[in-house]
Amino acid sequence: MRHHILIAVLLAAAAPAIAAAPAYKVTKSVPLGAPDGWDYVSYEPGSHRVYVAHSNEITVVDSATGEVVGRVQGISGVNGVAVIPALGKGYTDSRAKKAAVAFDLKTFKVTKEIPADVDTDGVVYEAASKRVFVVNGDAANATIIDAATDTAVTNLALGGKPEFLVSDDAGHVYINITDKKEIVRVDARAAKVDARWPIPDCEGAHGLAMDKQAHRLFSSCANSKMVVVDADKGTELASLPIGKGTDGAGFDPKRKLAFSSNGEGTVSVIAERAPDKFEALGEIPSRPFARTMAVDPDTGRIFLVTADLDEINPKAENLRQRYQIRRGTVQLLFLDPQ
Repeated sequence: MRHHILIAVLLAAAAPAIAAAPAYKVTKSVPLGAPDGWDYVSYEPGSHRVYVAHSNEITVVDSATGEVVGRVQGISGVNGVAVIPALGKGYTDSRAKKAAVAFDLKTFKVTKEIPADVDTDGVVYEAASKRVFVVNGDAANATIIDAATDTAVTNLALGGKPEFLVSDDAGHVYINITDKKEIVRVDARAAKVDARWPIPDCEGAHGLAMDKQAHRLFSSCANSKMVVVDADKGTELASLPIGKGTDGAGFDPKRKLAFSSNGEGTVSVIAERAPDKFEALGEIPSRPFARTMAVDPDTGRIFLVTADLDEINPKAENLRQRYQIRRGTVQLLFLDPQ
């Protein structure tokens, strides 16, 4: 008996320690009110403002005070948002109008609508080329816009349905192709696809985040995995477990943490121990339906959007069938590291 106990103790001592997820806590909930839909959320560190794609408007929140400081209205079917302080303007999309929409950062007034295509979705700004990219899911392309003139350069065919995108601000944009299990790299200045990389472990790519210093891409997938890809070579470096219902990803460059925001009510955490070494740290509790996110790169604060919910079918596995959004309760959550 003592022999067996000794072996068990030795094995336990030899086993690698499983790192726990870092401690985060919801410290503030900012009511955004109606309308009752939302999609992506973006954070601009210079102004400390959060921009929430909020159904038919962009709702702007001061992250220092939690105050709603503006609304970009008159947009129908908004999904993404990109903010460019140097130009004094931001961009979003209007799915109903099949358009990109430019707006003024001081007045929050729409300044121009730019034709895009069917099923507009994510929006990103690529700083080196000074171009805005809007992905169009059902059209399987990306509308590329000259930010200096607010004119469309082209609708670039992507060879599959895009979901989300990130920029390295050095001339490239990376786009998840959700129906092809691929990431495509776009040369922003040339407006052409210059690489196409398979991510076979990723069913239904949704969120995409980037460590711009280490050139690493983090793609969150509907099959509860996060795939890490070398942004120079396209090599898959890791495939790690995440929670269910991902629709967004983020990266904290100071703490070297990647995140997946999951509709089940969790945020999955992946630690980048080295450029080629990654570790899943488990899940942080959040709130159901909080499926998109943004990160403050200075404080590490995570921003999530959700609403109060009423459970209408406790047995349903599908969250949309289990819960109903309580009208007028959309809110921005501040999830702070402890």
